[in-house]
Amino acid sequence: MTAMQATTRRAPATRAGRAITLATACMMVLVACGSSGTAPAAAPCDVTCKDGVAVRALRETMKLVFNLTVQGKPVGPQDATTPCPLGGSAHVTGEASSNALQGASFVKLTYSLDHCSYLQKTDTPKETYAMAVSGTVTQEGTLAVQPSATTALLFASDGVTFEGTVYDPPIAYSDGPCRLSLAQNGNRLSGTVCGKTAATDL
Repeated sequence: MTAMQATTRRAPATRAGRAITLATACMMVLVACGSSGTAPAAAPCDVTCKDGVAVRALRETMKLVFNLTVQGKPVGPQDATTPCPLGGSAHVTGEASSNALQGASFVKLTYSLDHCSYLQKTDTPKETYAMAVSGTVTQEGTLAVQPSATTALLFASDGVTFEGTVYDPPIAYSDGPCRLSLAQNGNRLSGTVCGKTAATDL
């Protein structure tokens, strides 16, 4: 074999090596370009999420206050005051009645909340909060007592204030005083708070 023949036979291997190197370089460029276009991670709890936790806090605080002041009491006019679990107080007035056949209670109540503070911590971040609520909130409609009935309630306020934290890990939350209008149908609570849409599943 002559030197020229040896060189000729090695040429394909050299060209193949160059082709592999070029292909590798192209792949590196594509990977780099692709990674540069990755969108930043979304915030764990945006404004809509935080407002949803806040209205949950209000609803569950009012539920606790109802159980402490109205539940188990004679039907008719209601007027009772209770301290809240973590400070503040709540005063409930209005009317409450019940229908055993329908398995429901009918309420038209006004809650006067004065820095009424309540906390819930669960394994679900959107169900965790520590909140103090102030303001006067009305509640009107049907409370289901038996599975045969469905809860249907309206909540309204001309000036409610929230102060505390929502979500887990905690995020500071402060809003109001502002208008609030909510409706609960079954376990779904939705409406507006401080001019923003808010909703949560209870």
